[in-house]
Amino acid sequence: MTAPPVLSVTGLTKSFGANLVLDGISLAVQEGETVCLLGPSGSGKSTLLRCINWLERPDSGAVFIAGERMGVRGGGNAPMSDAELSRLRMRIGFVFQHFALWPHLSVLQNVMAAPVHVQRIPRPQAQAQAEALLERVGLAARKNAYPAQLSGGQKQRVGIARALAMKPRLLLFDEPTSALDPELVGEVLAVMRDLAGAGMTMVVVTHEMGFARDAADRVVFMDHGRVVETGPPDVFFERPQTDRARQFLMRYAGRAAVPASLAGTAGAGGLA
Repeated sequence: MTAPPVLSVTGLTKSFGANLVLDGISLAVQEGETVCLLGPSGSGKSTLLRCINWLERPDSGAVFIAGERMGVRGGGNAPMSDAELSRLRMRIGFVFQHFALWPHLSVLQNVMAAPVHVQRIPRPQAQAQAEALLERVGLAARKNAYPAQLSGGQKQRVGIARALAMKPRLLLFDEPTSALDPELVGEVLAVMRDLAGAGMTMVVVTHEMGFARDAADRVVFMDHGRVVETGPPDVFFERPQTDRARQFLMRYAGRAAVPASLAGTAGAGGLA
């Protein structure tokens, strides 16, 4: 039998008051695939990530992690207990936009915390694992530093190491470079490219078009809470299939990132 996707989202909807943020989103992500979610601000990308991890409870639809439904018991509608939800969330790593590190813990302690306190891994084993992960993200020499002593790029790399410490099946990134100074973006993207190349299953919300073009296996373009277009990055960036995707590329990716064949559509296609 074929293994189920690492992530399967079907018919997901979410509203905040009268504002419909997700409008019937369906998406599947296979083992080892890197999927970049692109779209203008307010298109629902970050809300989708939070619903996948059940940080926000969707109004309808379903999320499955490796074939197991998130947030709901069995085939019914009874919500999972906190313990059941915590167990399933351990399969998902989440890298936040604003780092979310514990300020009173050292870098090493931040990375060790969840394996020790959630997975009950013996402290010596958790420390060895954390040190290996910090080596992987280029921060072994900073293991005894505290978050206040780190640059933004270093904090985000600690955040990635912390997410990896739980050995997740799926890694979610919510605009991981948007809070960084431009000169620090590259060091975080380099770690993410290495993870993609190593076959980590990732869903990445990003405005970094170069990363999406180079590292993604698939691009999913969202607008107004819907999936408008999906496909390989070379197709999306070179031959977008919808007018809305062409508008996005012209407005948000910058003309230097858009093929000359699209630049001529600016006047005819209603691009501003």
